[in-house]
Amino acid sequence: MVDSVKRVWYTLLRFRERFFDFREVVNINKDFRVNEQILRPHKDYPRVRDVRLIDENGEQMGIVNVREALQIAGERGLDLIEVAPLASPPVCRIMDYGRYKYEQSKKEKESQKKQKGGDIKGIWFRPGTDDHDVDFKIKSIIKFLKEGDKVKVTVRFRSREITHPEFARKLLDRVVEMAGEVASVEKPAAMEGRTMTMILAPK
Repeated sequence: MVDSVKRVWYTLLRFRERFFDFREVVNINKDFRVNEQILRPHKDYPRVRDVRLIDENGEQMGIVNVREALQIAGERGLDLIEVAPLASPPVCRIMDYGRYKYEQSKKEKESQKKQKGGDIKGIWFRPGTDDHDVDFKIKSIIKFLKEGDKVKVTVRFRSREITHPEFARKLLDRVVEMAGEVASVEKPAAMEGRTMTMILAPK
């Protein structure tokens, strides 16, 4: 009976080792120890002698001495990252750590921007704004939209200009037409006091 239980337990361990996807381990810990840092004593982690090594393609290389793992990473021009220090043995991965940090930072910025829905930039016109200035401002609107920001477009009226809102609407229609490839109208043009505004969002 004891031998049977041992065999089952051994089979389960082999199954876990074979099918557990160690490529997911890279997300376990943000405060990785890198290269020679892995050799230094740490109050929270045991001293490292052997590690389970994963190469830069996510393939297992087995259990190797940590110094040998450092040598392999160095020969490949890459870094050795301790991604699961509390595993037994600890799991290390070979990767370009600088590139990894850059990609993680980029992802975090994009995620934060999506959560905030992007900034809202403001661009304003007058009903009589000349064509050159209109084109220049529309280019700015397109730039903001491509960067993921919303744009509040405002036409300001002075004195008797407010008696001809059709000029402002025509101007805003022109903005929508020229920015149409990257913009969707989130808030259609509407009067607000002595201004007419609309909000564009990135497509």
